[in-house]
Amino acid sequence: MKIYVGNLKYTMTDSELGALFTPHGSVVSARIVNDHFTRQSKCFGYVEMSNSKDGDKAVVNLHGKKISNLRLVVKEARPRDERQGQGW
Repeated sequence: MKIYVGNLKYTMTDSELGALFTPHGSVVSARIVNDHFTRQSKCFGYVEMSNSKDGDKAVVNLHGKKISNLRLVVKEARPRDERQGQGW
């Protein structure tokens, strides 16, 4: 199960994000999204859990939790839209 995690602190790393979810089940991957040009964090990321049961448990337990004075937004990730082109 892939999970969207928003409102992360600017300095959070992939390993810190994964460690946040580990108590709730088996984490397959954790990745912070960075700006393509500046390489700076966009303050959101994705965590992939090994199964839906662990993922659902993590969403329930972590959504709204305060980390570094920021309330996390945690929800099941939506599938990526197929991009038709940039339109320019």
